[in-house]
Amino acid sequence: MSENITSTDEHKQQMQEQQQQVRAKIAQAKTRRGIIIYLYGNGKGKSSSAFGTLIRSIGHGKRGAVVQFIKGKWKTGEQAIFRQLGVEHLVMGTGFTWDTQDREQDIAAAEAVWNQAAPLFRDPAYDLIVLDEITYMFKYGYLSIAAVSEVLQARPAQQNVMITGRDPIPELLEIADTISEVKEIRHAFNHGIKAQKGIEY
Repeated sequence: MSENITSTDEHKQQMQEQQQQVRAKIAQAKTRRGIIIYLYGNGKGKSSSAFGTLIRSIGHGKRGAVVQFIKGKWKTGEQAIFRQLGVEHLVMGTGFTWDTQDREQDIAAAEAVWNQAAPLFRDPAYDLIVLDEITYMFKYGYLSIAAVSEVLQARPAQQNVMITGRDPIPELLEIADTISEVKEIRHAFNHGIKAQKGIEY
């Protein structure tokens, strides 16, 4: 059993002060609009966080879409569940860049899936759109960051966007409302443990 560092009265006072601070922040938040959430870094969990947020949104009766870049060709759990939930799911479908080893093919595939995705950002019926692993498209020069950024900033006022990928793209950092870096401390794969269905895909 842990030691009581503060008395009951001291604890109550601390919690009351914290409550006042939180309530003050809530009272100051007046603006209602969609936001851009940017999750980047070399740690596991960026896509999972985005998909979890999308499921939360769907649970509230919202409409969402997923656009996936740079993923393996295997069938994933997210594709299966989103199909059941009626979520539009666009996939680049070429697999990882180190597998294709074909720059022109990758550029064509990236442009094709982005051309399918772009109209979603003009449709106010979509409440949340996930751009999964899109930062690779900018890192390798497959898509224009300026063109994508322009589309994102011109989207309907209440539409939310979640962006995931390893790299901190300056232009995305500039326009994002919420930014989180997911840092790797340890990863099972680096210790010889195979990726498993339901955890990695």
